[in-house]
Amino acid sequence: MSDTSLDVLCIGNAIVDVIAATDDAFLAAEGLDKGAMRLIDADEATRLYGRMGPGREISGGSAGNTAAGLAMLGAKAGFVGQVADDQLGEVYRHDISSIGIEFTTPVQQGGIPTARSLVLVTPDAQRTMNTFLGAAQNLTVDALDEDQVRRARIVYLEGYLWDPETPRAAMEQAIDIARAAGNKVAFTLSDSFCVERHRDGFNALIDSGRLDILFANEAEIVSLTGEADFEAAVAAAAKRVPLLIVTRGEHGAVAVSGEERAQVPAEPVETVVDTTGAGDLFAAGFLAGLSQQRPLRDSLQMGAIAAAEVISHYGARPEADLKALVDAKLG
Repeated sequence: MSDTSLDVLCIGNAIVDVIAATDDAFLAAEGLDKGAMRLIDADEATRLYGRMGPGREISGGSAGNTAAGLAMLGAKAGFVGQVADDQLGEVYRHDISSIGIEFTTPVQQGGIPTARSLVLVTPDAQRTMNTFLGAAQNLTVDALDEDQVRRARIVYLEGYLWDPETPRAAMEQAIDIARAAGNKVAFTLSDSFCVERHRDGFNALIDSGRLDILFANEAEIVSLTGEADFEAAVAAAAKRVPLLIVTRGEHGAVAVSGEERAQVPAEPVETVVDTTGAGDLFAAGFLAGLSQQRPLRDSLQMGAIAAAEVISHYGARPEADLKALVDAKLG
């Protein structure tokens, strides 16, 4: 690998998060399912935004959050995602580039605006996400920089982007390029609703042998495998992918690679403020550990540290020095 290589190239939806505090009564009045993520159109995005309280705008999207965490942990990270030629698109590009992430996807001219997610956070720290995918769902095969994909030791793909056909084709192309170059491919199931919609497609992708690393949470892995309980689901999935990582919220996380199994508890958090981005930052910590060739348990712990930091405040981007937190715990 040359000096221009990337540790991880993250591919996903380029979304600006608008995060606002709310209460259960507001969710009930709007008919929203607490803790879930739904896709909305431009009209609903405008209507709901008008009903929300004051919000903070933060460049997000699942894979973008993971890329940010990787960069903050000292890894060489890249990001592929589609933004439009508008104000939010410029904000997104500036935010992600300013922390050292390689982001070279061409801007989409005219047409659909940059994606945004209206994130409502209740006092129990649950986040209810209302996402307008906008330009993000227009990521095309032509927008891929094949050399950038080849330079990445790990290509990390988010399940959210599997939904529209056009970016799915771009992701499959990236998988083929990465595998032809001898690099690893990681995939996150992203959300239970993604699994419900694309269970057959996800299972086919796994069984094709094209994935090296699979990230999931407890609900997602149970849904994917159809097993009755967590341990049965982990055992079933671990047979089908070289490295499986499953997060369990307050119960920590598990990784299985062949005959090796590692497990860590969740890191203590004084106050859980907002769970937005917890899985994204867990993946960042784990992948950073993997890129440093750390043992499975240390990589899991790095993920837990990063996740604990991000749930202690609003927003899906770390505010503390992640490298310092990891060094204090692991050295």
